[in-house]
Amino acid sequence: MASSDYSARHLSVLEGLEAVRKRPGMYIGSTDSRGLMHCLWEIIDNSVDEALGGYGTNIDVVLHEDGSVEVRDTARGIPVDAEPKTGLSGVEVVFTKLHAGGKFGSGSYSSSGGLHGVGASVVNALSERLDVEVDRDGKTWAMSFHRGEPGVFTDTGEPSPDAPFTPFEKKSELRVVGKTKKGVTGTRVRYWADRQIFTKGAEFQLEDLLGRARQTAFLVPGLRLKISDQRTGEHGVTEFGYDGGISEFVDFLAPDTAITDTWRLNGEGEFTETVPVLSPTGAMVPTELSRRCEVDIALRWGTGYDTVMRSFVNIIATPKGGSHQAGFDAGLVKFLRKQVEANARRLKAGSDKLEKDDIFAGLTAVLTVRLPEPQFEGQTKEVLGTPAVRAIVSQVVAKAMGERFASSKRDDKTQSALVLDKVVAEMKSRISARAHKETQRRKNALETSSLPPKLVDCRSSDVGNSELFIVEGDSALGTARRARDSEHQALLPIRGKILNVQKASVSDMLGNAECASIIQVIGAGSGRSFDITQARYGKIIIMSDADVDGAHIRILLLTLFFRYMRPMIEEGRVFAAVPPLHRVVVVNPGTKPNETIYTYSEAELNAVLAGLKKSGRRYQEPIQRYKGLGEMDADQLAATTMDRRHRTLRRVRVSDAEQAMNVFELLMGNDVAPRKEFLVQSSDQLSRERIDA
Repeated sequence: MASSDYSARHLSVLEGLEAVRKRPGMYIGSTDSRGLMHCLWEIIDNSVDEALGGYGTNIDVVLHEDGSVEVRDTARGIPVDAEPKTGLSGVEVVFTKLHAGGKFGSGSYSSSGGLHGVGASVVNALSERLDVEVDRDGKTWAMSFHRGEPGVFTDTGEPSPDAPFTPFEKKSELRVVGKTKKGVTGTRVRYWADRQIFTKGAEFQLEDLLGRARQTAFLVPGLRLKISDQRTGEHGVTEFGYDGGISEFVDFLAPDTAITDTWRLNGEGEFTETVPVLSPTGAMVPTELSRRCEVDIALRWGTGYDTVMRSFVNIIATPKGGSHQAGFDAGLVKFLRKQVEANARRLKAGSDKLEKDDIFAGLTAVLTVRLPEPQFEGQTKEVLGTPAVRAIVSQVVAKAMGERFASSKRDDKTQSALVLDKVVAEMKSRISARAHKETQRRKNALETSSLPPKLVDCRSSDVGNSELFIVEGDSALGTARRARDSEHQALLPIRGKILNVQKASVSDMLGNAECASIIQVIGAGSGRSFDITQARYGKIIIMSDADVDGAHIRILLLTLFFRYMRPMIEEGRVFAAVPPLHRVVVVNPGTKPNETIYTYSEAELNAVLAGLKKSGRRYQEPIQRYKGLGEMDADQLAATTMDRRHRTLRRVRVSDAEQAMNVFELLMGNDVAPRKEFLVQSSDQLSRERIDA
């Protein structure tokens, strides 16, 4: 609700802003943290638009301790002279008038992120206090607003929205509060979000801010963004700046090993559209205008099957796509279909047609288009609606890809062939998986004929109650076979350390006997075609020795699951068994049978022994230290590791798949230098006991 001290002079302004306060969701999407962040980006994008136009390359964002946020830039500064139609200063027009600004056919911006002219005024309407300072014409100009109404705050110390506020009654004043050196220009906006509007828990999300700032720095080469968080005692500062543009962005986003370089596809096209234009008499006249759309795309294919796609219009992210995304998809599919048809004999592609998913497997791409006054669906700008952009982007993709595939350079020829090989392999994999899914049903243990002979299956066909133990070595298999519950527990032995699939290609992985047998036994496919509903077992339990080699084997197996059967981990169906390290036999007096205690770490063993000595009880020496699962007899293995009533399992979870992928790449990937650096830096934090535990 607006403040009761609004003056009559501002009723016309406040009628517009009051609509924003009554229906904030129309303008910022929501009134939680998401809406709060949207407001911040409306202000930052105004500074970024200046940088896009070549004015100012530095933007600072400060999250203050009192909950306010400040955005500073070194661009041209908001105009301070009077706007002819209203008689108000440019600063007051920008912050109080909806659909007003420098982005409506004035030629100030050929392309910009804030295109509806409501960003700054919406933020002002939803702020308890907003202060703006402009360096321009050798002076520093200032103005303050309270829930959209211009006036003066009487601060006794630090600026605060609770300070006494006096609205302007007769005429607004853009105050001169200082002088600047010649040529110094820029704008500083600091505001306090209105807690009458935003929900109680709404706050600025630092991780979201850093992610968006990094993204913006990639999209505007040469721009330097600095984020300062003063809400904590540490006062963290993070800076972003990239000169390589979206090519660097693709390299940053890519989750897998590249099979092509990062390709840049550039082009432009013209189109006409009819838009209403305000005539000198004040009437809206439909006018046909000629527009230019610039297209810049960076893409590369990798060895994996995940797709990472980002699309932008004038550096504003369009997560739900739109006409530019549709044009990219159509252009790429049409072009590669023609290439596959032309090379069908070499590729052995037959008459099958590529689908979008075949082409997008392993693709990382950043799509950007720039055009004046794009049509978005809503102020949040998540979908581009301008229809003509689709055809332009499609043509640019077809032309640029055609030049790449027709190139006589050796690298281009090699990489083009690799792309065709990959998309055709994905097509064949999809067709094969579909055929398998249509013809195969889950077979129980008695009817299975195609499963590996070394699988020791269970009798039950109840998936939810069945378990597959992946056992290290044949010696442990023999013991586990006698220790298991044959109704519900199946065993699959593996020999030694399996293939490191983080480094290997898909074909190498499928060609590896151990990896192939694991995928075959689970029965749900792999990679993009993995279907968790077809999995033959409810739990997968990795049972390896409690030593360094066992830990390595466990990591290799988890890498296989993470890369090719990730839904099993995401649904919490992959576990690591926890076998004991020690067996302590406590000697009881007389005919009373001896007691057995199992311990799982050196610290636990020392605590148990100390407790026994303190109570005066004897134990057999030497203490048995298990070096492997094969050293246990069946009763011991059942009691400690396989019996559901007594065992301990560690559930493997992926709370952040992207972060986990980075760790897997660091520990198991092709790039040796970061791994070496990590091992050197972390060597003093790791002990053999921690690995054995």
